Amino acid sequence: MKSILKFFSFLLALTLVISCEGKEDNELDATDPGKATLITPENNKTCETGSSISETQSQIEFTWTVTLNTDSYDLAVTDLNTISTINKTGLTSAASLADLDKGVPYSWYVISKNSASSKTTNSDTWKFYVAGKGIVNYAPFTAELKTPKSGDTVARDGFGKVKFTWDGSDPDAGDSLKYTLYVDKIDGKQTPPSSQTDIDGETLEVELEATTAYYWRVKTSDGVNSSFSNILTFNTE
Repeated sequence: MKSILKFFSFLLALTLVISCEGKEDNELDATDPGKATLITPENNKTCETGSSISETQSQIEFTWTVTLNTDSYDLAVTDLNTISTINKTGLTSAASLADLDKGVPYSWYVISKNSASSKTTNSDTWKFYVAGKGIVNYAPFTAELKTPKSGDTVARDGFGKVKFTWDGSDPDAGDSLKYTLYVDKIDGKQTPPSSQTDIDGETLEVELEATTAYYWRVKTSDGVNSSFSNILTFNTE
């Protein structure tokens, strides 16, 4: 009986040793970097002044929270008019400066990275306007196209229709937005029918041909100014 008890005591001790060793190994494993919370420029801010460096540009400071398991950050700032992006990589602090054009809308986000891991974590994306001289009403932010995504092959419903969805926003409080949906087989710039013009919502179903390549974009208007999204392309089944 004593021999049996000694045997089980040995097994228990061995299990505890293995368990502890396993835990120590896990602590050495790389973990995913945390998601940064953006701080400045504030989301949807209409008049981000920064520091004026010329008649046409201001230097803007970007800040965000320090995140766990992160040893560097990438900052991406996109001009929403030209869809050109400034990338600042390998940042070791939660702040960076960028020289931006005045009176122009931008979006920005931060990527958290850990050199011991192949995984990265993106923050939310915020939008803002760099202050411009004499601007009373700012144009709406360009619509964010949701579906169909670029490069998708999309199935039509029983009526031969495809559903388009997007998100729109405006920096001026109280503005009412309307949208025009451009869909064609040429370049996404052909004049749409009246049924796709001055839409109140952010979704619309359009009848399309099968096995065809299409281009699409969205115009956003606040009644005074307007903006155009980038152009996406997709195929129908």
